[in-house]
Amino acid sequence: MLYESIILNFCQFALVNSSGLDKKCPSASKHRANNFNAGKLCYPLGKNSQVPIISFSATSPLTSIQRPYFFRAAQNGSFQVKAISTIFQAFGWREAVPIYIDNQFGESLIPCLTDALQEINTRVPYLSVIPASATDDQIAQELHKLMTMRTRVFIVHMTMPLGSKVFAKAKEIGMMSEGYVWIMTDTMTTMWRSLDASALDSLQGILGVRTYVPNSEEGENFKVRWKRKFLQDYPNTTNAELNLFGLWAYDATFALAMAIEKAGTANLRFNETNISSGGATDLETLGVSQNGLRLIKELSNTKFRGLSGDFHFDNWQLPSSVFQIVNVNGNGEKRVGFWTPESGLVRKLGLTKTRTNSTSKPKLGPIIWPGDTTSVPTGWEIPTNGKRMKIGVPVKVGFTEFVEVVWDTIARKEKAITGYSVDVFDAVLPYHVPYDYVPFATPEGKAAGSYNDLTDQVYYRKYDAVVGDITIVANRSLSVDFILPYTEFGVSMIVSIRDKNEKNAWVFLKPLT
Repeated sequence: MLYESIILNFCQFALVNSSGLDKKCPSASKHRANNFNAGKLCYPLGKNSQVPIISFSATSPLTSIQRPYFFRAAQNGSFQVKAISTIFQAFGWREAVPIYIDNQFGESLIPCLTDALQEINTRVPYLSVIPASATDDQIAQELHKLMTMRTRVFIVHMTMPLGSKVFAKAKEIGMMSEGYVWIMTDTMTTMWRSLDASALDSLQGILGVRTYVPNSEEGENFKVRWKRKFLQDYPNTTNAELNLFGLWAYDATFALAMAIEKAGTANLRFNETNISSGGATDLETLGVSQNGLRLIKELSNTKFRGLSGDFHFDNWQLPSSVFQIVNVNGNGEKRVGFWTPESGLVRKLGLTKTRTNSTSKPKLGPIIWPGDTTSVPTGWEIPTNGKRMKIGVPVKVGFTEFVEVVWDTIARKEKAITGYSVDVFDAVLPYHVPYDYVPFATPEGKAAGSYNDLTDQVYYRKYDAVVGDITIVANRSLSVDFILPYTEFGVSMIVSIRDKNEKNAWVFLKPLT
């Protein structure tokens, strides 16, 4: 019972310091913010004394200098970016704007996230940074800036207290309506249940990515005991639930206890240092552990089935695992699928081994998006105060059935733009957006360049798209995307015909023979 009491208190400490429940524990948020630099502060202590330092921060990758004394009882925050990018592939979203907190926690994920999105040809046109101490007016000013852009998919990575303020302000100004997509990263998806019921209304329709923890009877029983102990110490707390961080804290403590048993307890002393105590700090005079290196070795090799699943250290941190995709709706959340390193997005675990790609349908359950709709958002739209789309068209002499530009030589502009390609574009454009056709022409009405030059204008962002009888070739596909062909000419070959008929005066009698 004493050992379990120590474990319960240790998990309680980890949860309070990772949840940001500043209303219940005033020092929690401050300690959580400072905890992101814990690795830098504690590493010298572990190195000098040769004892393992266990951290629960997942803000930055481990460096070779920190090993082997620094253990991270958490997953690298960058593991989740593959799951997020696969969601973008499944729904065909081509642009995203990350919104993150202005500190080490927020900045550490962004390089990995942008790289993962760019690998699937998803643009990141803007990075939205929110100060940790941002006021409501500052948040509103930043969100209004985002409203003027055409991107409607936002990835939010920050602490939950700040995130709840961002979501509340987004709902207030109309950014939680139909057409918008909001995705929370792992930490926020784990912590959102700590919010008061009054804050849940602004989270409706949000998607979240979170590390998957398999259910177990042992885990459920432990959560009940933990909650009973937590409410005894904090009787005024509401929504007290043990989350993943608490489970990792329990398993890390258990792993350390197992490593100590294997390393032995006969020699737990520290060799004294040569530093005089007069001008040194307590940490500098701590000494070197006589059993530290063996303890580090045993901790590295410890493997067991814990409350959070299979627990072991891989390269001094917890390995990547399965992520679950949840949809916040009503007073709770609904699991809509999973992401695994082997199979990508799947509706249920163990049902398929087929990887999700950009051409397959999303392998997720029904999702209720912001605005209480089941229609998948397109991911972008032209804002009401934005510019009209510019659609470039070729100017040419032949094959005017596809595109014909009638030029006014006096006014030096087009009189009319017609043709089959124009009619197809007007008929099948699935978005209700304003656009104008712009001839790719000189002031005299001549072609301003070749078809290659025309498609390059999309890459240079002079045009938003081009319409015409444009052949799909390899070099053009490197800079622009083509729709599926709507005409098919096939392959033809012209050959000469050799007449083998004899040339003589009696040839007319040949049919009678």
